Amino acid sequence: MNYKLTVFEKSGEKLLDETFQARNDEEAKERGAQLLHQHAFEDYTYRCTSPAGKLLLFHV
Repeated sequence: MNYKLTVFEKSGEKLLDETFQARNDEEAKERGAQLLHQHAFEDYTYRCTSPAGKLLLFHV
């Protein structure tokens, strides 16, 4: 399944808009956290959503 990770600057500018694949929501949470760490975006506003629109990761 395809999941979406989006990271924003405080101004609203998108810094990352990436689609990735995972087998389920738990795997997607782990993969999303890895991507955030890889790009050093842990302290930015971000969201990770499932194909059904479920919010898996969120930070303001």
